[in-house]
Amino acid sequence: MTQIKVLGPGCPKCKTTYANVIEALKQSNIEANVEKVEDIEEMMKYNVLSTPVLVIDEVIKIKGRVAQVNEIVELLNK
Repeated sequence: MTQIKVLGPGCPKCKTTYANVIEALKQSNIEANVEKVEDIEEMMKYNVLSTPVLVIDEVIKIKGRVAQVNEIVELLNK
C-alpha cells in the first residue's frame, strides 16, 4: 500500500496540502496510508528546509508549496 506523508508544522499551507491529498485519493480511488508529520525532529530526517513537503513512498515529490489535487493524482498514478 502506498505511504504518503505531509511534512509541516501545522501551517495553513500544510493543512491545505493534507486536505488535497485526501481529495486526490478520493478522486483516484487509490488506497494509501496518509500521515501528517508535525514533529520537527522527524521532518529534519528528510533534510528539507521549506514546508509543506509531500512524501510518497519515502520519496520527496513536492516541497515548499501546496501540492494541487490534480498534481497529486498524477503522482499517484505513476
